[in-house]
Amino acid sequence: MEPTAAWVPFNVQLSNWTMEYAGWDPGYPVESESTEMVEFEYAAATDDDSVDKEDQQEFEPHFHNMGMKIPINPIHVFEDAAREFKVDIDMMKMKIHKYPPSIQVFDNKFFTVPRLVAIGPYHHGQNQLKQAEKAKYVAAYHCIMESGHSVQDMYDAVVTAAYDSRSLYDKDVMADISEDDFLHMMFYDACFLVQYFALSTNGSSTMDPSLRGFFDFNRKAIRHDIVLLENQIPWRVVEAVLRFRPVDLKAFVAFWKKYLQDRKVVVEKPLVLDDSFEPPHLLGLLRFYIVGKGNTKTPIEVKTNTISFSVSAIELAENGIKLKANEEETTELIHMGVNKRGIFAELFMAPLSLDDERASFLINMAALELCTTSNFQEAEPEESAVCSYLLLLSLLVHREEDVQELRTKHLLQGGAGLVNKDALTFFTRLQSLPLRGSNCYVRIMMEIEKYKVNRQMQIKVHAFFYKNKRTIFAIFSVVGVLVSILGTLMSLKKRSMV
Repeated sequence: MEPTAAWVPFNVQLSNWTMEYAGWDPGYPVESESTEMVEFEYAAATDDDSVDKEDQQEFEPHFHNMGMKIPINPIHVFEDAAREFKVDIDMMKMKIHKYPPSIQVFDNKFFTVPRLVAIGPYHHGQNQLKQAEKAKYVAAYHCIMESGHSVQDMYDAVVTAAYDSRSLYDKDVMADISEDDFLHMMFYDACFLVQYFALSTNGSSTMDPSLRGFFDFNRKAIRHDIVLLENQIPWRVVEAVLRFRPVDLKAFVAFWKKYLQDRKVVVEKPLVLDDSFEPPHLLGLLRFYIVGKGNTKTPIEVKTNTISFSVSAIELAENGIKLKANEEETTELIHMGVNKRGIFAELFMAPLSLDDERASFLINMAALELCTTSNFQEAEPEESAVCSYLLLLSLLVHREEDVQELRTKHLLQGGAGLVNKDALTFFTRLQSLPLRGSNCYVRIMMEIEKYKVNRQMQIKVHAFFYKNKRTIFAIFSVVGVLVSILGTLMSLKKRSMV
């Protein structure tokens, strides 16, 4: 394949790209509706046979002079602002959001700032990320070569996909980025992601060794960076490149779906991609499959004057509610709730292997939900499942003993992640976030409250034995020893009598 003359592979700045796209028109805002109506009426009048040319010539300059003096109705300014606001709200699901203030306060930059590579405009050009720009040029070059298509064909596809993508980003950031630089950025970043997908799905057998070495050496940093909320490009732009350079996307998503757990399900259902789902970007795509579907029960009614929304893992254990990790069938976050087990109950939810990277991934998925879900109570449970999951975990943990209880019940997996003290700090800090409980979370808390109201006597008996189990076990041990001694003495006595 011969690259076009306009292609400059690497070792240049984005602003030096000389490729011109003749068919691309960034577009300009149309004139106001009132102006269009005046022009239309004027055109209609001048086309009328009843208006002769002489009158038309006299009328034309007079019309333009009048047009310059037409006062602007102030209400149009408000209408334009309201219309623009509505468009922003309607596009909320697809926008590339910046972190909400609550996340910015919570974070110490670990969860929000890329370490190696900038994807999209928000962190583009930062000094610590410039080294990865060279790798982007190399990734784009090999992506083109492996696709078997020309530079122009691939770039045209990206341009088409990115036609109105500027509006998905923060306006203040985009004001300093030209149209050409933005399109070049979309092209390079999409090629970089696609090549990384290929490496992650055993599709790198033909990949250039130097590029493969870069990906392998920086695997953890790249994995951290590509799922940051502010480090995204529209998924349709990535799809435009994927059509030329296909990868096993199902395998890539399947890896991330199991990413939060160390213990993997041995026999699990094969992943089926939902063609009806239109992801906004990579983070949104992965969150969709990690959350899953199916938990749509409505909150139950509880006959009580108060409901506690604060309960620890130890308190649940005292009340006879066991913690259970979903390990056998599914680890999707949406599957959490309370099941009856005889006179007692169990609280089940997806297990978690908690380390810094997974903590960052969870925070960014929760931040996406906070940005795209205006009302958690009215939204579908899937739209706020990560926030509900984190909120429930944070309420279960008040002290290190609670963290250990989660480990004992396998809700927290592994020993290579955060130790109990660090996990406690993370969950405690989560309580400062406005995670907002959804219907799913409210239903769980109501089910716990219903259990406590309907089984007060059983809870008191169970709590007594739970709190005093060591003493009771010690007493039984002493009694057992005494019985054994008495049995021995009786045996000796019988022998002496013989």
